[in-house]
Amino acid sequence: MTATAAHPYRLVGADGQVHDSAEPGTLGGHRSGKLYGRLDCRSALRSIAEGGYVADRVFFADEATAIAAGYRPCAVCLRPEYDRWRAAQLTGR
Repeated sequence: MTATAAHPYRLVGADGQVHDSAEPGTLGGHRSGKLYGRLDCRSALRSIAEGGYVADRVFFADEATAIAAGYRPCAVCLRPEYDRWRAAQLTGR
């Protein structure tokens, strides 16, 4: 699927599939790591600057969509969300 002038952004939807969108994503993610975070995340930006991450970079409209697609919060830029996610993993919820 190729973005068009009317829908220039490519976002991952709740179904995990890429969809064209007229609106940019509010969160970035890493496909193979199945994690999402803020677009200004220092860890993601460092990886990108070092030449990594970009091939697996995905974008989401919002946090609910990232979670529905099976992604987890970033431990660096979304620490409170990550801590809640991790606690739920440990308790099996």
